[in-house]
Amino acid sequence: MSMVPTITLNNGVEMPQLGFGVWQVPDAEATAAVATALEAGYRSIDTAAVYGNEEGTGKALAASGIPRAELFVTTKLWNSASETWTRDNVLREFDASLDKLGLDQVDLYLLHWPRAFRDDYLTILRTFAEIVASGRARAIGVSNFQVPHLERLLDETSVVPAVNQIELHPNLAQAELRAFHARHGITTEAWSPLGQGKGLLEDATIAGIAAKHGRTPAQIVLRWHLQLGNVAIPKSVTPSRIRENLDVFGFELDADDLRAIAGLDNGTRLGPDPDEFDQY
Repeated sequence: MSMVPTITLNNGVEMPQLGFGVWQVPDAEATAAVATALEAGYRSIDTAAVYGNEEGTGKALAASGIPRAELFVTTKLWNSASETWTRDNVLREFDASLDKLGLDQVDLYLLHWPRAFRDDYLTILRTFAEIVASGRARAIGVSNFQVPHLERLLDETSVVPAVNQIELHPNLAQAELRAFHARHGITTEAWSPLGQGKGLLEDATIAGIAAKHGRTPAQIVLRWHLQLGNVAIPKSVTPSRIRENLDVFGFELDADDLRAIAGLDNGTRLGPDPDEFDQY
């Protein structure tokens, strides 16, 4: 059994608090990476249609021998910029993801970006609700939604997303968005939880806390996420780092550590601004 604690989503589904992400992992490498993660003890795997590695991910899940009920699989709808999405578009793309994964059901289905200027995310999320009602997804949510996007969704539909997966790390702590989530029962999930390794893991504050606890900088940052109540999905294709990122349950950060890490929040984004993103 996995040692990873779970968070109860707003529909009662249990989600592991630490998962394994496969962003930027080529399909040919995804099978081995996911297999290593599963062997290490991860039970939550996060992929997406646009990653192009749902097939490789699915092969690792099938070959693992782990009962399906012990796995938590997330994928995402990529609402292409070339068209306004309709109910039929969404259902077609969901079916394609299931086929590539080799599954009859996913545990979490997310809308990858709001792209509010095309005014179709309400239609998309209403269709997601149909998918949950059909039993082919256990929970649904969004990714990269800002407070105004969530407010409109809550005001104009009956859909309350179970999860909002957002860029979140000590340099972009997203306090306002996390507070909104907490008020509305939405779980915060962090992508790029380690800041993509772009300086964060070399930061002197993080390094000092790591030395204090006899841990690596990555373990300190992941422990910070867990103690904030975030779900985190670190990515690596290096077996030793995959295992290291899971070894974050034998220690706790103290109040001084948390205050020091809070001081690193400078609003720096590594990914696109959701209000401006329109690619592919």
